[in-house]
Amino acid sequence: MTDKIYSSEIERDIKSAVENFETMLREQVDRNQRMRAERENKGIDAKEGPLADNTKGNKVIIGTAAGDGIGPIIMTEAEKVLKAVLRDRLTSGSLVLKPIEGFTLENRLAAGKTVPDSVMAAMSECDVLLKGPTTTPNAAMNTANIESANVYLRKSFDLFANVRPVAIPEEGIDWTFFRENTEGEYALGSKGEYIMGELAVDFKVTTDEGTERIARAAYEYARASGKKRVSIVTKANIMKKTDGNFLNICREVAKEYPEIETDSWFIDIMAANLVNKDIRNNFQVFVLPNLYGDIITDEAAQIQGGVGTAGSANIGRNYAIFEAIHGSAPRMIEDGLGEYANPSSLLKAAVMMLSHVGYVDEAESLESALEAADQELGPRMTGMAGGTTCREYAELVMSRL
Repeated sequence: MTDKIYSSEIERDIKSAVENFETMLREQVDRNQRMRAERENKGIDAKEGPLADNTKGNKVIIGTAAGDGIGPIIMTEAEKVLKAVLRDRLTSGSLVLKPIEGFTLENRLAAGKTVPDSVMAAMSECDVLLKGPTTTPNAAMNTANIESANVYLRKSFDLFANVRPVAIPEEGIDWTFFRENTEGEYALGSKGEYIMGELAVDFKVTTDEGTERIARAAYEYARASGKKRVSIVTKANIMKKTDGNFLNICREVAKEYPEIETDSWFIDIMAANLVNKDIRNNFQVFVLPNLYGDIITDEAAQIQGGVGTAGSANIGRNYAIFEAIHGSAPRMIEDGLGEYANPSSLLKAAVMMLSHVGYVDEAESLESALEAADQELGPRMTGMAGGTTCREYAELVMSRL
């Protein structure tokens, strides 16, 4: 430790950063202890699969929140498709579709909150949520230091498992990614420190409880679905504390699943593996920390046909949110191309949602209709003028239900 005395401004910033770092450490220790206590109080054995079973026997409330940019455009069509595929359940009253208003960047900035209280209350009344993409405020507009709405919702509902399937049957690709969803760099993205004129520091966190539950979710899924291989993806050779701990805990969990082959890879090599046609169809289930999962699942979606072609599930013990994996595409809106947005990622998320709540027949029907639409219109979903529009795609899907 240096005894050098810096300028008063730098000394002030260093002192503030040290105090904030201690506060952050205590918050994260408290969080890990809360997770452990909640699991123990609910009688959930650490060795049990931790994901919620949202198969409903009574009335189901599905919330829809459009978001920003192209979100309202693709959600409008997704709601039409849901009403078509779920017509009988809506008529019987066993299902309610609940559009949630106010989930926009403008309202979040006006309220000075990542998600306004009224929106959170409406979301909490639902069993599951189908969510459109959101825009995260940039530094110029983010006077209240509002964080990503996605990150906020995942933390608020403790949706620790981000599950993203990618499949290309003709190439033998059947991947399922289990991305830890509430920790890593994203969990502390608004808590970084800046020493004026000198440097900026951000933080990364992995907790023992958080890592074990995502690892167990991946292995339980592999066992239940007959998968024979789980790949742990980190950068543990460099990030020795956070990624090293993640890798070690995953390996300990793996010992309880001897019938499943386990291997581990560094994230940069795995990114290369996914484009290596000689070996990529050997992989099945992946478990990985937050940031790496975010990046590599976009790569996987691009291999499948584009980031607009894959759905995503965010699942915890008590709630689940399903969403497209792409962003709000503000440039498409600025260029007047919103009507050409591809709704297939959101609709594939809807398939996952329907399966999650136990609507298996409807999920299979929608999935088949999407496959037919992709075969017929996929190459023409260019996102450019003259291509297939969002509405045309949705109308074809509905015609195939």
